[in-house]
Amino acid sequence: MVSKMFAVLGLGRFGRSVGKTLAELGYQVLGVDADEARVSEMSNILTHVVVADATDESVLESLGLRNFDCVVVSIGEIQPSILITIMAKEMGVKHVVAKASTKLHGKVLAKVGADQVVFPEREMGKRVAQNLVSANVIDYLELSADHSIAEITASNSLVGKTLRQTGLRQKYGLNVVAIKRGEDINVSPLADDVIEEGDILIVIGPNDKIRQLEH
Repeated sequence: MVSKMFAVLGLGRFGRSVGKTLAELGYQVLGVDADEARVSEMSNILTHVVVADATDESVLESLGLRNFDCVVVSIGEIQPSILITIMAKEMGVKHVVAKASTKLHGKVLAKVGADQVVFPEREMGKRVAQNLVSANVIDYLELSADHSIAEITASNSLVGKTLRQTGLRQKYGLNVVAIKRGEDINVSPLADDVIEEGDILIVIGPNDKIRQLEH
């Protein structure tokens, strides 16, 4: 399986969080920011980092942006984020995810070609609420109206079983995309991998099935 390549343009709080999470999941991540301190902070976390102005079309061209599977525009300022989104789509980037600060900002980003618009503050509110009502859920990210990705602590009923034996895919339609064990993370675990006490399962699937698993 060929690993997907991501580019994160803007390494503010949101960009750093997205980049770090993708890197921890085993993906190749390029980080770009005009602030040297931010780039330095991420140099040992991301695959590659560059100090550059992402609003400069020649910079985006030199980075080979069209070769990335997904570009995350995580710059908060409205005009630069819109400009970068337009340039990325014109260069042929398959999937552009753009951060929006307001509803109007989001509408404009969608109009100019963003494939997905995210509202970090709104999404964080949903995740906090989700975590408050479920003791097993560590983190939760809504991918669409019907599907989410969640980090769930393995319950006692799952410990000692292989992924195949848990029946998570058959019973719930959920795919376990990774298993966290302490500082280690097993990306794309196999059906015969055994779940141990304290493991954190990263699952993706229908929202209603994730809720069933939580309970």
